[in-house]
Amino acid sequence: MSILPIVTYDDEVLRKEADSVEENTEELQKLIDDMFETMYNSNGVGLAAPQVGIAQRLFVADVDPMLEEEELEEKPRGPLALINPEIVEKSGPDIELEEGCLSIPEVRDTVTRPRDITVTFRDRDFNRVQLKATGWLSRVIQHETDHLNGVLFIDYLSSFRKRLQRGKLKDIKKGKMKTDYPLVPKEPVV
Repeated sequence: MSILPIVTYDDEVLRKEADSVEENTEELQKLIDDMFETMYNSNGVGLAAPQVGIAQRLFVADVDPMLEEEELEEKPRGPLALINPEIVEKSGPDIELEEGCLSIPEVRDTVTRPRDITVTFRDRDFNRVQLKATGWLSRVIQHETDHLNGVLFIDYLSSFRKRLQRGKLKDIKKGKMKTDYPLVPKEPVV
């Protein structure tokens, strides 16, 4: 397994709708393994293929560490690979929670999302799955599915909240943001 560099928020791949994954291949399985390795190395709970520069409809997630920290009643699910996910239903009350993103390090802000979702996808073995998710798992699935549609969590912020984050975003773009994981800023470091 390899740790892949993560692209930053200003990379074009994060603004494109990702392509469907058509078949289960050895390359796909290796990518999934590498994405898990990268996500865990970065202390993330989700990572979408576009975040490692690959415009495919795939993400990995493992929210169990969040459940342990928060001592929530959500059921641990372990690591999940979601291929070609589609959120088919959103329900429950809208919940405001702080979000962050490995492609936008050190930037966190409140985003409102539905508490519950139903998502269909292919699992790692390419089996068709339907999953009802709530709480943290629902939020991570919505956040990562947004990545596959070219949407970032900062797109949900008001213009005022975006202005408050402007300095950090400029630092990320210029490669001045320090992380414990490899980043690929779009603008070269000067």
